[in-house]
Amino acid sequence: MLFLVISAPRRSKMTPELVEARLAFRQWIKSLKKQVASFYPRAGRGAVVIFDLGTRKDLTQMLRRWRTFVSARLDVYPLQEPAISETELRKKLRCLKEKE
Repeated sequence: MLFLVISAPRRSKMTPELVEARLAFRQWIKSLKKQVASFYPRAGRGAVVIFDLGTRKDLTQMLRRWRTFVSARLDVYPLQEPAISETELRKKLRCLKEKE
């Protein structure tokens, strides 16, 4: 299962501890090679991650761990593989045409 997660960290004064926490977060993300399809820091603050996980429970665990590094709002969007999405759209189109 693919999930796009966008973080919006709480605004706070930059401190050495905060910078260390953000660096630790990046190390953690790097360690999740098989579970992270893509990672990008956002300009300014925050990050965007695409997780490739087995279950929603796995996602919940990742989000909990993420919050141990940085206090942030995490917006989650379930994704589909493009081929699966196209197949579903073609099925829907056939059904709609049959109803005409």
